[in-house]
Amino acid sequence: MSILKVAIPSPLSRTFDYLPPVGQPENALLPGSRLSVPFGRGRKVGILLDVESYSDLPLARLRRADAILDPEPALPPDLMLLARWASRYYHHPIGEVVSAFLPTALRRLHDTMTGVRPTTQARHYQITETEHVVSSELLKRAPLQRKLFNALKASKAGCSGEQLAELGSSWRTAVRALIDRGLVVERVASTVVPREINAQRHGRDSQPVLHDEQHTAAEAMKGALGSFSVTLLEGVTGSGKTEVYLRMVQACLEQAQQVLVLVPEIGLTPQLIERFRKRFTCRIELLHSGTTDRERLRVWQEAKAGQTHIVIGTRSAVFTPFKSLGSIIVDEEHDLSFKQQDGFRYHARDLAVIRGRERQCPVLLGSATPSLESLANVATGRYRHLSLSQRAGGAKPPQIGLLDVRRRAMHEGLSEGLLELIAEHLQQKGQILLFLNRRGFAPVLMCHDCGWSADCPRCDAHMTLHLKSHRLRCHHCGSERAVPASCPECALENMVLVGQGTERIEAAIADRFPSARIIRIDRDNTRRKGQLESLLAQATAGDADILIGTQMLAKGHHFPRVTLVGILDVDRGLFSADFRATEHIAQLVVQVSGRAGREGREGRVVIQTHQPDNPLLQVLVQQGYPAFARDALEERKEAALAPFNHLALLRAEAADSKQPRHYLQTVRAMIQQMAIEDVWALGPAVAPMERMAGRYRWQLLIQSPQRKHLHQLLDKLRPALETLPASRKVRWSLDVDPVTLL
Repeated sequence: MSILKVAIPSPLSRTFDYLPPVGQPENALLPGSRLSVPFGRGRKVGILLDVESYSDLPLARLRRADAILDPEPALPPDLMLLARWASRYYHHPIGEVVSAFLPTALRRLHDTMTGVRPTTQARHYQITETEHVVSSELLKRAPLQRKLFNALKASKAGCSGEQLAELGSSWRTAVRALIDRGLVVERVASTVVPREINAQRHGRDSQPVLHDEQHTAAEAMKGALGSFSVTLLEGVTGSGKTEVYLRMVQACLEQAQQVLVLVPEIGLTPQLIERFRKRFTCRIELLHSGTTDRERLRVWQEAKAGQTHIVIGTRSAVFTPFKSLGSIIVDEEHDLSFKQQDGFRYHARDLAVIRGRERQCPVLLGSATPSLESLANVATGRYRHLSLSQRAGGAKPPQIGLLDVRRRAMHEGLSEGLLELIAEHLQQKGQILLFLNRRGFAPVLMCHDCGWSADCPRCDAHMTLHLKSHRLRCHHCGSERAVPASCPECALENMVLVGQGTERIEAAIADRFPSARIIRIDRDNTRRKGQLESLLAQATAGDADILIGTQMLAKGHHFPRVTLVGILDVDRGLFSADFRATEHIAQLVVQVSGRAGREGREGRVVIQTHQPDNPLLQVLVQQGYPAFARDALEERKEAALAPFNHLALLRAEAADSKQPRHYLQTVRAMIQQMAIEDVWALGPAVAPMERMAGRYRWQLLIQSPQRKHLHQLLDKLRPALETLPASRKVRWSLDVDPVTLL
């Protein structure tokens, strides 16, 4: 009797046994297939892991699966291997892991339970046999028609509507006119017609001449195709890392292979995909949080079928199936956004490396400020290192300086010295970027008479004032309320605003420079679809004199007209309970500074600070990020911290502050009894923000100098965490390789 081992999304670290569906042939029971199975009082979608001949339960107690939902496995073998590895490494239930690998649309049961619905019929266009009689004068006054006609003429297989849409927003009207003229015929295809892979670029975007370091890096990556390797491409901002990516992608496409490009945030995709679409004529797709469930499913299916050749996406795109994956690129590999911070807490960069190993394809990690983990892997020989130390096109690095604001008057967080520099650069027609990693108008609303402050009722945090909506919002739990007209404590109407957010800076700049065109980019004004892309396009085109924003604006963007960058509040990041804080602030400062002085313009960066003698700032300004990284790695080694020590963070929270502490104390006692070599636990300790969303949080740090020993402990500890009586009274999570302790 065949027994199906099925992974079902649940917090239990186990699989579930089922009997095969009635009448299902044995050869159809393939690992990776989706099944409809009875679970509890309802039904769920499960993934078949294995077919075995035994069960720990009596056969009479086993329920029968309803049906196989797909004609072929939804998850191919390489993704099944990756899912098993991720479940073991992150010590997370396999059911929740494989569920995370699937698009949302495939996690739900279809009404008919017939599996993945076929791709909707697509329109396909080809030129007719009369095309040879078309004269140049016929389409002279219809440039878009001429553009579409030439594209169709150049493609023997024709083009889909999706391909023609890349050539103009009014393509439907233009192609209909061509059909009416008898020059083009429209056909309906049951599946999307794949575009022939070719690496030819559009004529408007010629390949730039590479400088020596770029050429060396590009040739090295071309030579890496066809086998597994991991390469760290460390290049200063503006050094042309993207051009190296493009050359590697071109070589991969020429070998009829697909490419996966991971970016940390949705904000980095518009400019990057524009570069790719100008260079390549193959199918390029996006996957990020703004992608609808229907779009995500379509991209997922087409990449699996080999019909999509380049996928650019954020961290969950690492789970995309490919028919012939040839290379993986991770841009801004140091970014914290690659780490999932709830549920299945994976790191997309690390999973990309494992996936490259399974598919025997090269992985390229790019950054101007590499993570200390990646630099440590270079030092041990696990990763190859390529360097781009000069800016592309002969551009000079920006001049970086510290502006001591001690004992100086400040105007809404702006020093007079910085305001004078802004006026100077405006006069010289330069573009200015002001960086403040705090949105809203003011982080604290306070009563000047009694000292009351608007605190979040559910978190140990102040509520931020958003002036435009006239609301107080907590940026941790999302709760909000109206701004009080008077103090709730003393009833007096003497409220003051403490601190600055991007809204307040925008108002202050508009007041000081009324004729300047200002664009603010943060999460508050980029919520609608397409709004971020529109604002970035305006900034790049020079339709703004002053850009104000958070880290959404600071990372990876190319603003050719920016000549002055002002970093308004660096001091807040210099004092933190997290040992990684200095690394993160150093990366952010360097990334923001890199927006200045591109395409031949001289750039200047001004960092406002009350700590001008801080060693971190001094090293960054005088010697740069590589010197900081060397010093930081030496400090981490002496202090036995990551990457020289391997960490796991066990968090617990509950509505009662005593329960999580008691639970973690019990866990620590268990760890001591297990007596695994070179593994120890620190804590439990209260979280830096003890109360969040109405729940009290504690944490226990587990560490070991040997990764193997840490996982030996977690292998024993993870099942015990589920069965502890105290676990029913708390909500707990295990985070392997945490990127932050806050």
